[in-house]
Amino acid sequence: MMSNAIGVDATMSQIYVHHEINCAPRHWSEVAEQVQNSSHFENADGDAFLYGIWRSQIGLPRDVLTMISVWPDMETASSRSDDIFSDLKFINSHKTKFLTPTLRPKTNEPPVKQGNYAFRWFETPKENYDKFLQLCEEAWPSFESSFDSQVIGLWRQQPIDKNSVSTLLLTRRPDLSMWERSKIPKTMEEKATREKLSRRYDLCDHTVVYTTTLITARDAKDTVSWS
Repeated sequence: MMSNAIGVDATMSQIYVHHEINCAPRHWSEVAEQVQNSSHFENADGDAFLYGIWRSQIGLPRDVLTMISVWPDMETASSRSDDIFSDLKFINSHKTKFLTPTLRPKTNEPPVKQGNYAFRWFETPKENYDKFLQLCEEAWPSFESSFDSQVIGLWRQQPIDKNSVSTLLLTRRPDLSMWERSKIPKTMEEKATREKLSRRYDLCDHTVVYTTTLITARDAKDTVSWS
């Protein structure tokens, strides 16, 4: 039987919303600033907040932003998350996906350190999903210690398709060179970790990745012209 929420506190019912924002040419920075100042994230009861905004590094157009917001439940997320963009300038279009945590995150504390953030989507047949989660859980501690990296979260898209499960894996590395290094292991421990991570690919029907940097980072601002 496929697991419902392995590794997640049962009281954690918040919905994470993945937003892909297609901005007008050369206006991605202005859009990001507008979102950060949005009144939707300034409400007194704190029932919605901004988890992060990322700009393209490799794999997405320059003027596409990735954003994640957090909402108290699916009903609120469905009815209100698109309202964030209703009065903003320089947005050509946007898409949303609703997500629930699996193994991580354990809390809703947002990432704040600058770095190389990889967004990887998986489409996994339901019969392979539990094994997929098991391989992730086994490999992550070594992955994080070997490559000075962090697994921010693994979310499952809602609603679930009848035959497959769509998941989003978000990882942080200190820089782009470490992203490449993590793909080419050197020590025996690194090779064992890489083998477990690679076995996930054999379980899924489709996977795609793009890398970004964190606009909402508190420690450093990325000013490189990546794409």
